[in-house]
Amino acid sequence: MSLKASKKLSIKKNKPLKDSPGAEVLKKLGLDACWATPLDPASMLDISTWALEKQAAAGPEDLPSAFLHRLWLLSPDARSPCCEPSHNDQDDTSKSPEETLSYSGGQNHFALNPLDLVAAVYMSCHTFLQQEVTSRMVQCQFAVPLVLPDIDPEEPSQLLLWPLRGVSGQWMSHVPGENRKVQWGYLPSTYMPVVSCLRLGDCSVSKSRVLNHVLGGREPCIDTFLHRGMDGGQLPRRIASGLVEVAWYRPAGGAADIFPVPFVISNLRGNAGTREQCLSLLCRASSAVVLFCGDLNEKERQILSACRNTARSLIVIELSDSQQDENAVVKFAGGNGKEHTELPQGSVLQGKALSEEELANRLGVILKGLLPDKLHLVTLEETANVAVELGLKVDEGAACKSAMATVENLLTGLDEGAAQFRERQFPLQGPLWRKLAETDKKESKQRREGQNIDSRLLKEKKDILAELGSYQMTPVMKMFTDVLFTADKVERTYFLTWLKLRLHQKQIEAQNKSQHLISTNSPSEQRDGYFDELHNGISDDREHSDSLCTDILLEDLPVSCSQETDPSWLGLEHFLREMGLIFELKELGHGSGSHNVLRLPSIAADLLLDGIPLEIMDGDASNVPTHWLSCVFAELKRRLPQHQCRTRVLTITGAHHARNAEVLSALFGVKFPDGGKRSTRGLYIIILCLPERLQKDMECDFLLLIDVEGLCSIAPENRNARLRDNEMATVATGMSDVLLQNISSGTESEADFTVTVNALLRIKEYGTLPICQVATQGEDIKSLLQASQLKRVTEMLQHEIGHRGSEKDENCAAESASCFTCVIGPWSNTPLSQSGRKQYCKAVVKLKKNLFGAMKRSLAQSQAPVLSEFVTRLCAVWEAVKSESFSIGLQDTGIALALSLLCTEHSQWEDVALKHVEGWLVAATKKMFATRAKASDVENVLLNELKVEAKEEVKAQVDKIRSKSEAHLMNDDLLKMHVEMFRSVLMSHTDNFEEKIGQELIQRLETASESFCSSTQLRAFEALLENKQESKLHELLEKNKSSDVLLEDSELEQVFDGAWTETLSNFDFRPSESDNIAARVTNILRENLISRGLQKHMRKVEALNHHQTSSLQVTDKYFGYRSRLKHMFDDNNRGQRLQAQQVADRVVDEYNRFVAEKTSLPADFSDSYITPLLENVERALVEESIEIRTAFEVDLKVYLCSAACQDFQKVHDRYAKSVELLRCITASKDTYLAEFIYEFRKKDQCRRVAEAFTSVVVKPTVLDYIYRPLEERIVEEITAKQLCYQSPRAFHQSLLEELIKEDRFESFQEYLLSFDGFRLRTIQERVIAHMSESPALDIWRQQRLGDIVGRVAVAVSQAAEGTSAGLSESKPLLERVCNVLEQDGDVRVSRSPLDGPLFSITTEWDRFVTCVMEMLASMRLELAREFSQNADMAQVLRCLPIQPQHSIISSVRGCGKQCPLCGAPCEVQEMGHEVHRALLHRPKGLLPYDANSLSFIIHSESCEQRKPDKTSCVQGTYFACRDLPSHYLDWKLFPEDLNGQKLCVYWRYVLARFNERLAQKYDEKPVTIPQEWKKISQEEALRSLREGFLTKPL
Repeated sequence: MSLKASKKLSIKKNKPLKDSPGAEVLKKLGLDACWATPLDPASMLDISTWALEKQAAAGPEDLPSAFLHRLWLLSPDARSPCCEPSHNDQDDTSKSPEETLSYSGGQNHFALNPLDLVAAVYMSCHTFLQQEVTSRMVQCQFAVPLVLPDIDPEEPSQLLLWPLRGVSGQWMSHVPGENRKVQWGYLPSTYMPVVSCLRLGDCSVSKSRVLNHVLGGREPCIDTFLHRGMDGGQLPRRIASGLVEVAWYRPAGGAADIFPVPFVISNLRGNAGTREQCLSLLCRASSAVVLFCGDLNEKERQILSACRNTARSLIVIELSDSQQDENAVVKFAGGNGKEHTELPQGSVLQGKALSEEELANRLGVILKGLLPDKLHLVTLEETANVAVELGLKVDEGAACKSAMATVENLLTGLDEGAAQFRERQFPLQGPLWRKLAETDKKESKQRREGQNIDSRLLKEKKDILAELGSYQMTPVMKMFTDVLFTADKVERTYFLTWLKLRLHQKQIEAQNKSQHLISTNSPSEQRDGYFDELHNGISDDREHSDSLCTDILLEDLPVSCSQETDPSWLGLEHFLREMGLIFELKELGHGSGSHNVLRLPSIAADLLLDGIPLEIMDGDASNVPTHWLSCVFAELKRRLPQHQCRTRVLTITGAHHARNAEVLSALFGVKFPDGGKRSTRGLYIIILCLPERLQKDMECDFLLLIDVEGLCSIAPENRNARLRDNEMATVATGMSDVLLQNISSGTESEADFTVTVNALLRIKEYGTLPICQVATQGEDIKSLLQASQLKRVTEMLQHEIGHRGSEKDENCAAESASCFTCVIGPWSNTPLSQSGRKQYCKAVVKLKKNLFGAMKRSLAQSQAPVLSEFVTRLCAVWEAVKSESFSIGLQDTGIALALSLLCTEHSQWEDVALKHVEGWLVAATKKMFATRAKASDVENVLLNELKVEAKEEVKAQVDKIRSKSEAHLMNDDLLKMHVEMFRSVLMSHTDNFEEKIGQELIQRLETASESFCSSTQLRAFEALLENKQESKLHELLEKNKSSDVLLEDSELEQVFDGAWTETLSNFDFRPSESDNIAARVTNILRENLISRGLQKHMRKVEALNHHQTSSLQVTDKYFGYRSRLKHMFDDNNRGQRLQAQQVADRVVDEYNRFVAEKTSLPADFSDSYITPLLENVERALVEESIEIRTAFEVDLKVYLCSAACQDFQKVHDRYAKSVELLRCITASKDTYLAEFIYEFRKKDQCRRVAEAFTSVVVKPTVLDYIYRPLEERIVEEITAKQLCYQSPRAFHQSLLEELIKEDRFESFQEYLLSFDGFRLRTIQERVIAHMSESPALDIWRQQRLGDIVGRVAVAVSQAAEGTSAGLSESKPLLERVCNVLEQDGDVRVSRSPLDGPLFSITTEWDRFVTCVMEMLASMRLELAREFSQNADMAQVLRCLPIQPQHSIISSVRGCGKQCPLCGAPCEVQEMGHEVHRALLHRPKGLLPYDANSLSFIIHSESCEQRKPDKTSCVQGTYFACRDLPSHYLDWKLFPEDLNGQKLCVYWRYVLARFNERLAQKYDEKPVTIPQEWKKISQEEALRSLREGFLTKPL
């Protein structure tokens, strides 16, 4: 709801709103219009008064109204800048970062700092509304603005003094030597220490959060000051920089108090270095200044130096990044860089290394050391003088000052004594008017009794009037009325507001003085003088002084006392009462008509419209000024629209300490006189205009609020006081449509209870009772007991409101329960905790809903009277009260208690009856269920029998109550005196009780019967749906096995919808009784014909019940004589008949299409189907303009309606099923869908986990079990089959032989250059060849596969034993499976995959076992199929955990050493040998040489020692290892090895065979090969190789 600017108290701003960041904020918040026309208190009617919900802001423009509405409810989240998510804003990417909404917990946060929200609202409110906002923010323990920055940065800030003047509170100090009494005062005018907190430089510590911890201590921190940790607090401030906030610490006198005395703490927002005016103001106006110092620049250092000279007491918190000794003296350079300002050691706090909580604790310790006697005392009022000196604006302008001065003049003489002032200035409120009221009552009594009026009474009345006729308006009243007549409405509002505040202030001051005089342990006379000076305000010399701080310390302050009710003290209501009495006296013909007396009703009407209460009954004199009220309401009626005068009256009653005014203020934001603060006895009224949206619902235009103040404020022993209490309560009750009975907490309330009940009895006898609501302010036993008693009495007397036989039976219980509300509020400005404020907020909203609901229910009793009838009604009620036209006397006290006792006993009798009936219902229900289970065809007969029996059972119980009630009436002497009245009440209430219980019992029987049938059908439906779901789930799971993609919820929902639709269509619902569609259609057709003026054809409507067998044929009977004569020669009127027939056929075709459309919808027949058909006929006739009789229209409509009866009856029969069952099933569809999705997810998860367990745990275990022993088997077979693996020498020989046979240069090259790799590859190829030739490998793998799969299945089964059928953790069960597998010892299970989160799920173990078995069987089939195929042996070889070639090569490798020159392997078989030897060294011609290698060096030296010949090229390259021993001592070489002809033949063959390839490979010229080498054959080479290996032992 956007704010609407009110024009009642608005003032045009001097300057228009300029373009600035602040103006942009106001525009976004919808407050730009409020800049020129500020919001006033009347605006709160639209914002808060009529709001029945705690509404959240839908957008930024709703944030101000949401803030004010929540604030009026004292909600802890009032300052929250949160908005509900907006679909349009969520996708808007065109906004700036500061405008972007950040989503959090279903809400979005508008890019606005909450401080900016508070500042914007204050800028847009009139000063009177600012005062209301400030008072409520203090109640919420929120900090309030003291200095408000201007929207224009170039303009100075404004000090807000007027909003603070209404802030009052109480506290209890811990001052040694003083009596600890509760003190009360207006906080801005009370002397107390002021501690100002400022920030210089940048620092990471949140100053506001530290201050919150200081104020909250160890208790949960209350966010008094907004900080960066709150919603929106981290956003930059756009208009709140430079804002100065203040908050008060007020000790409660308990052990939880942190500080001993109250003090003010102020907080400057932003860097103080940029706000020098505010900085100077706080330094001069504060008792102490706390500076949070970060990294300072030169200017900020100078400012700090200036603060030391200006501030009374300075505390510096060091937060800069520079490291300093905590005990050192901190020095800041002066302006010239040479001078220094030293700070004492105790005033510097090193806070960089401290948390915010620790820093707050340290700061609190320092402040405790300064309180209570080391800080100077100041008032916030005096701050205004300093602000003016510094160039700041002050909100209290000329109109305010003029009004305040007028008030001071008006109250001159009040200090001499309130009683004397009242006696001199308000003489009409003295004993003469009371005597006149008494004589008037006596005259009314005599007139009612039919007696002649006593002459002495007439003479006494004449004498009183004669004495009153000499009245002259007093100076105070003349001044008061002159101000009210002023045309300046703003000044008048200032005047009235300040008058109320000053009267209350003076009352507090006088009470404090009197209590100190009677105190047994009062302070010294000097302290009393100080007390008077401090609490009476600023003295004359101090007012004109330039110095703000005074030398008075808090230790010199006396302790004030709590407030007490003083009958002599005055309020604004006494001025207004005197004003009314002046006019009343004039109307009686004995007053003066001078000085604008005749204008007083007009002024009173204006004040009433402005929210100032009007007294309609003087409770002190017990008088109703009827002439005055008649003229006021006549003026009021003249100001209001003539057509908006309907009214409803809501009255609140309660004892004088029940805080009726505060309750109404919480509910509606109005201000009534507070009778708890002074003696204010009377009935006061305020008129509220309802908004248009409520005027229709409430059927009224104005809500009249009546507050009863001062009820039972005098001891009940005083007969006159008791009489007046009864008169006030009776008048208030008689004037009410809704009566709120307000019960205070923890007080004796028998007197006001008696008065309330007696008033209800009198008004019931007089006329209609109001609808009663009960509100308590506590949950103590006394309050709850009285509320319970009032509830019983009102229910007994209000049987018409809760009539059991009405059509709203189902709402009766809710109405009865809603008449009791507990509201625990922050009364008397006592703060509530955050949880308490939340409960208070909910309670206020609930109570307001109950009251508005009661006003709606009052419509059934009577229509809302017009405004002019209010005074007539008041006069009638007052006349009945004056004449005591009631059987219950105004002095009677016992009858109320007797009735309360009777109601209590009656309630107990009803409880016994209800208990008996409840037992009977349980037995009847069991009987009905048992009978129906055996034979369902007798259910209706049994149900009818039980209904009859239920009525008899209820009647028997109610007859017992009637007899007990009659006996109680006759036995009670007080009730017996009024036996007829109470018998009527009891019998009526008992009859309603019987009717209600009988109907409820029959309804519960029918509900039980229907519930049994519905539950049976529901179970059948759920079973059918479950079967269908299982089928769908199975299909989904089977389909999903081949895919790793997870199905979306939307896909599952589509599958479920199919199952749901199919189940609904196939389910056999129990048919219910169907309506007769023909009857409903007939009624609609009748109404249509009547509206068309065709009543003469009404007999044709009876044809609807007959089935239509033929189509409608147009004949000449539908045309008049003149029409037929006109078209006689047109083929005997054939053209007209054809045209009409076409119209009829077209209408019928449209009907058929309409029916086809409606019958295709999944919905039952609706009466709204018929009206379009009838309108279609009328439209078709108008479009064609046929000269035809109305009988044609009627017959066509009858024809269509007859067809509709047949067609739509089928639709209705199709949907005439159990509506409740269908509704129940449909409402549970989302639950069924969630269960379906859950089941699929669990089963799919179970399958996936089982699949994962099988793939990552079971399958590796199976493969390890199969392939781990296969390696040993292969090695044994190969080594046993081939002898070459017996030694390294034999294996080397086999390699050389294989090289010769293979005759491949690449193999020789690999042998020479990579011997290890070559022999490993050779062995691997031999292993693969062996495996390929082995037929037993597949058989062996299949056997091992079957063995291990069987073991796994057994392990799973054993692990499943002993588990419950419910949900279990999967991981422990899977570990159990692994343990069972490892028990045999030859199975190795890898458990590492189980450590992941995949297997930590909760599932049904039976289902999981089934899935594992399925996956195990699937894995076995897959592996068996893989084994049976001709798989690649290389791939099989890679599956082995240990490769056979590695095992074989380890046995033929030898020591693994190779010749360092030629690479020939060592072939010494002895283990641990130290000298190596090779049988077959390699020639140089087969090896490549590097010029830097040792082989090249040896080769060069050997060539230099030999003479060259023609074979030197070959022989010189023959052996590279000739000089090996000389360079490598661990290698042995014999001459015969190098010259052996047998082994040389092998290499000669190789050189001759691959000479060209070697040269090409090594990029050299081919060597010259002797011809005899070329003649060596392969067989010769092999033979030489074998002979050499056989003849050369190592």
